[in-house]
Parts: sequence; structure tokens; C-alpha cells
Amino acid sequence: MSTFVVPDALEANRGLTPVWATWLDELPRRVADLLEEWELTVDGATMHGFCSVVLPVRTPGGRPAVLKVGIPDPEHENEHLALQHWKGNGTVQLLRADPRRFALLLERLHTEDLRELWDLEACEIVAGLYPRLHLPALPQLRTLSSFLEGWNDDLARLPRNAPVPRRLVEQALSLSRDFERDESTNGRIIHGDLHYYNVLAGDREPWLVIDPKPMSGDPHYEVAPMLWNRWDELDGQVRDGVRRRFHTLVDAAGFDEDRARDWVVVRMVHNAMWAFQDGDPHQWITTCISVAKAVQD
Repeated sequence: MSTFVVPDALEANRGLTPVWATWLDELPRRVADLLEEWELTVDGATMHGFCSVVLPVRTPGGRPAVLKVGIPDPEHENEHLALQHWKGNGTVQLLRADPRRFALLLERLHTEDLRELWDLEACEIVAGLYPRLHLPALPQLRTLSSFLEGWNDDLARLPRNAPVPRRLVEQALSLSRDFERDESTNGRIIHGDLHYYNVLAGDREPWLVIDPKPMSGDPHYEVAPMLWNRWDELDGQVRDGVRRRFHTLVDAAGFDEDRARDWVVVRMVHNAMWAFQDGDPHQWITTCISVAKAVQD
């Protein structure tokens, strides 16, 4: 069996938090144990996301699959439950899971994602996947309204000298407080981070969703990531480009335009807040503000 080596890009995150350091220290042994216990054979080069490693493998019966091992992260703790519930209907198929070790054995998909397509064509594909994902929520999933409570408290404390227009902060806080009290904010399984990179080409179906961060939420919450990703392609036509994507998604999904717009504003201002708190580059904050303004202008 080949020895697993932590990718350099993941190793570079060691200093982010103590959780990262511990996970990286344990990862080689964890991968080795899973390969042995699940009788998997490594079948290709190691891949990774920001906080997970993915190994192409073959099962004892020779089926191509991937072993995904993630960092302990509340956003992904119920990934296996959502994938089990979806049963591969529009999503990657879950073959086996060990939630305690944040380990998933998944159907192997192709590396091609929706970045290969015209952005509006990709928006139509994602909108077509929404209803297959947005099933009645599982009781184990944390609700979007419960997340909003903490996020709104943080937003209310955002310093006035933060590089986010105060008008947008007040607007987002008002909208978000309303969503916090709205019964429709919860109740459906939402992916949480559905965008071009998280839809891969498959054999069973042309396109399949991966990497959910599932919550019990509002389907309208899903729109925003499709607006801020592939940002470089909007150079010189940000307002019109964002609006074209927004209306393509809303129309194809049959969403309520006003509700979807309000969620975009809320998400983008929350993103800007977190970027300010984390000391992220000012360019990302500018992107967040630009998206929030574009859907309203």
C-alpha cells in the first residue's frame, strides 16, 4: 500500500487553529486506518479541497470510488445524513460513512465541473437541481434561523469604521432579523454552498452535486454563491453580469424574486462582516458589497 502524504496546500494551513494542527498530525494514520478497514486500494493521485483530502480508490469489488476525509467542522458534520437522504438523486452517491472520523466513501465522479460551461447555462443547470435537493429537512439538521441569531448579533456589533456601507449593514440586519422570525426560513434541506465548483460531471447523470454543508433552511438562501464565484469573468460588467445570473437562477427555479434578493443582500453583508473580522483582503469585501448592490440597483 502506498504511503499517504499530506498535500503541501493543506500542510500550509497548520497554523490556522489548533484543530488544524491536530487534524494534520492525525491525518496520515487516519487515512491508513480507513484504507485498511474498508479494504480500499488507492487508484490515483491525491486531491484536496480547502479542508479535506480526497483519494481515488477501488472497493474490494473493484468499483471506482473516492475516500474523502475532512477536518472536524460543524459545517460538514451532517454531510453524510444529507447524502443518505438524497440517495444519489442529483447528488454524488454515498457508499459508506464514518461520521466520527469525518470520513466518506463516495461514488467517483469526473473532475469536470460547471466552470467549463457558459455561466448562464450553468445557472440553469443548478436551478434544475434545486428542487431535487430541497426536500423536507431532517430533524438532525441545525436550522438556518438558529445560525442567523448569532450572525445578527455579530453584525449589530460591527464597528462603524468597518469598510462596509452603513446603509447596507442596517438593511441586512433588518432583513436578517425578519428572516430569523420567519417560519419559512427553516424546513427544507439546503446545500449551503452550491456553486460551479460543487457540481461535477458524472456517469449516472450529466451533473451531480458534491460537498454539501446542509442545514434546515430556505431554498432562496442558495442563490448567492452562484453570483460571487467566477468573479473574474464579470470584469467590466459586474452589475449586468450579476443581475443576469440572478434572474436566470430565480426564473429557472421559480423562486420569489424579492425573497431571493433579500437573502443575497443578507449573505453578502454577512460575508463582508466575516472578512473584516478575519482580516481578509479588502478585495473580497468589495466583491461582497458589489454583489449586494448589483441585485438591487
